[in-house]
Amino acid sequence: MNLGDFGDGTRVVHGGHPEPEAGTPLLPGPVFAAPYHLGESGPSGDFYGRAGNPTWRALESAIGELDGGRCVLLPSGMAAISTLLRSVLRTGDKLVLPSDGYYASRQFVADEMGELDLDVREIPTPGPWTDDVFDGARLVLLETPSNPGGDVCDIAELAERAHAAGALLAVDNTTATPLGQRPLELGADIVIASDTKALAGHSDILLGHVSVRDDELADRLVRARSLSGAIPGPFETWLAHRSMGTLDLRLSRQAENAAALVEALSGHPAVSGLRWPGWSQDPAHELASKQMRRFGGVFRFELADAEAVQAFIAKSRLVVAATSFGGLHSTADRRAQWGDQVPEGFLRFSAGCEDPQDLVQDVLQALS
Repeated sequence: MNLGDFGDGTRVVHGGHPEPEAGTPLLPGPVFAAPYHLGESGPSGDFYGRAGNPTWRALESAIGELDGGRCVLLPSGMAAISTLLRSVLRTGDKLVLPSDGYYASRQFVADEMGELDLDVREIPTPGPWTDDVFDGARLVLLETPSNPGGDVCDIAELAERAHAAGALLAVDNTTATPLGQRPLELGADIVIASDTKALAGHSDILLGHVSVRDDELADRLVRARSLSGAIPGPFETWLAHRSMGTLDLRLSRQAENAAALVEALSGHPAVSGLRWPGWSQDPAHELASKQMRRFGGVFRFELADAEAVQAFIAKSRLVVAATSFGGLHSTADRRAQWGDQVPEGFLRFSAGCEDPQDLVQDVLQALS
């Protein structure tokens, strides 16, 4: 079924599902297989579980349709990033990374790719994006909105400049999700995401993906996945596909809750550094509104110090401390404890799917 003409809710409910057939389930169960039966003339179709699985292909079809490219599924967001970097970069290449993005991406390059002697340039998400940043680059990786700071950069402009310099442009789209932002449609070559977060959305599985516009690059990623053994489990894949059906609904409630909380926290004496791209007063709002289709539930603010954060979490009945986001539960993560260069009281807040009134009341009383 071609879902391109349908809305978000329809696309996530029906994406990757087989054509209806009497007596069959709406979403087939996971396929558990190491070897498959071989035909008399040798392999045709699936032959070994590390090389292919129908459950992967169903979810890849659904995500790829949302992203607007060919999707390759990996067992985590970091597996997606590391597989991409290993597949694209060669010795001496220049790589541009966000200095304010997910810390593990920078850590992987520093700790695990030293043998390539890469020329690594780290740039904050809002720039400055001077011409020398792109000169000689092989790959430019953006993260917008950035994690954890929430800053935004212009994907279309930076893609054009990267291409003019002969570089590929990749976007970590984890915070936005494929419903919130479609980097491939804005000119990016590659989109990466940790589907552990909002796409699977129930805080119980790890998964990631890379979607690309170029079939040759997609083939390289599939080969790298098979040879490295970095393959997703079929049950986790099936759970994510099942969960994706409510992505539209969950994002809507999470954004509603984020908007209500940001309004309630704006001007609060205990709160500073409040940022959310969906907030009209956010410095990134104008640009975010231009390139994002909708806003999610992740925002940030600062309390006085680590002790203030601890007191806030202890007093809250609904918000839990957890180092992920995009799930059903509202969570708060004090990012300084993981090594991010942020103040000790910096919180990345992920608004969940609780009732807005309950959540606002709980957060306010926890700050009192």
